Amino acid sequence: MTINTLSQDGVQRQQMPCLTKTPYYWMSTRWPASELDYAIYLAKKNIRKQGELIEYEKECYNALHKRINHTWDFVVMQAREQLRASKQRRKADRIVLECQEQAYWLVNRPPPGTLENIDYGPERRTMNTRVQLIRMLNSTKKSYVKYCEQYQPHDPIMQGCLPSNPWITDDIMFWNMHSETVAVPTKLRVERWSFSFMELLNDSMGRKEFLTYLEKEFSAENLCFWQACEDVRHGETSKIPEKVDEVYKQFLAPGASRWVNIDSKTMEKTLEGLKRPHRFVLDDAQMHIYFLMKKDSYPRYLKSELYKNLLARAIVPQETKKSVFPFMRRQRHSSPSPALATQIGEDDGKGKNSNSVKSNSGTASRL
Repeated sequence: MTINTLSQDGVQRQQMPCLTKTPYYWMSTRWPASELDYAIYLAKKNIRKQGELIEYEKECYNALHKRINHTWDFVVMQAREQLRASKQRRKADRIVLECQEQAYWLVNRPPPGTLENIDYGPERRTMNTRVQLIRMLNSTKKSYVKYCEQYQPHDPIMQGCLPSNPWITDDIMFWNMHSETVAVPTKLRVERWSFSFMELLNDSMGRKEFLTYLEKEFSAENLCFWQACEDVRHGETSKIPEKVDEVYKQFLAPGASRWVNIDSKTMEKTLEGLKRPHRFVLDDAQMHIYFLMKKDSYPRYLKSELYKNLLARAIVPQETKKSVFPFMRRQRHSSPSPALATQIGEDDGKGKNSNSVKSNSGTASRL
């Protein structure tokens, strides 16, 4: 069974097999895995692979041949008939059915040294599988630690922002130093370009500096083609046919002004897709140019004097000490409620009246 995938603009792109199990191989059916069925499976595999079976399968094949020798002609006949029937199916359906059948017999006739999955469930593992799993976890852990150590100096939470954090201060110098157009970039910004090729392409200034280097190498059309494909992929749907035609005339057509070098197989697939243009029609050609720049131009750029001089001229911002919260520069007091303010005013008035009476009585006694 196959399913068709559609792109965002509704164009059918490719067909891929659906890996849903057929009811014949459902574990809930509980049909017995007999020796005859297993012998037919091994006979089919032996005919298809011309005798190149795995060691334990060869032993099972020879044992079954001796055990059910009286029906072996029937086994070979069934195997050939099933192979003849499978050739009439689509290639994707044939691959899916072969994978399902192989998985079924791996469960019901597991290799020597493994636990039966039906009896032990997810604990079915060999010693080699455990060793491979431990090695995979160790390599994953090492790569994760290496990634964290590499990006730690560039983490604003772990290391802070220089010259100051614009989210909690009134200083916007951080935004100005990391803007798209700046005279001299920061050292951390330039160092990050060497982490991966995508880090360089994701930075607008990094693309500009890389384009300057490619112009000296007479291969600037590769980066321009990659940027044009990105514009097609993320552009408006209504303008896609027009942009695809412009990219073809500028980079892919015979005698184009900025022709890019693409292998014949990729070119044929791209030209076939140009008959019905959509936003992903240039993906294969773009990926080919991307890997060409990644494997060839990008390593040479990191070793070039252009990158080394830019890294030497890059600035390291100095930390500026400012008040963290500007609104706390002066102490503020809470204002009283209107009722309390009226009561306080009345008390002040009574106090003033009593003081005036006392002063008048004092002056009278003096007189």
